[in-house]
Amino acid sequence: MPNPLTRFIADLITRKPGKAFDLDDPRLAVAALMFHVIAVDGRVTPHERSRWEEELGRRFGLPAADARALAEAGRAAELETADPASFTARLQRSLSHAERLDVVRALWSLVLADGEIQEFEDNVVWRLADLLGIEVRDRMILRKEVEADREAAALRAAEDGR
Repeated sequence: MPNPLTRFIADLITRKPGKAFDLDDPRLAVAALMFHVIAVDGRVTPHERSRWEEELGRRFGLPAADARALAEAGRAAELETADPASFTARLQRSLSHAERLDVVRALWSLVLADGEIQEFEDNVVWRLADLLGIEVRDRMILRKEVEADREAAALRAAEDGR
């Protein structure tokens, strides 16, 4: 039996443009969780939306149009679902521990895209990581790594601007 990552990659390669993202597609679950995180404060800014679509495109190797379609499908799925636990349960079954760690890293990256973490954002990422089976220690490490990456990128940008 092929492992979930192999199936996932094969699906990415064979997926035809314009094909709808079905509810069993782990990419849809990731997109929905990402939307949940950026919308937790009641609004999604154009910057957050753009960053979300970029992250989906990068993560799944999608062209911009397909990343936008996935983002929209994820938004719709998240709005129709009362609890994101259905998405985390799906990811628990289909992704390895390392892949779930990477999902949490991406969630922190989206939260930090504006340079600050709101209490609601922190709480929702913490809860989603718990539902994904990520230990407290790993959650803290991931957050610190994303914060350090963001600070290093800001320093490089400042140095390049001189």
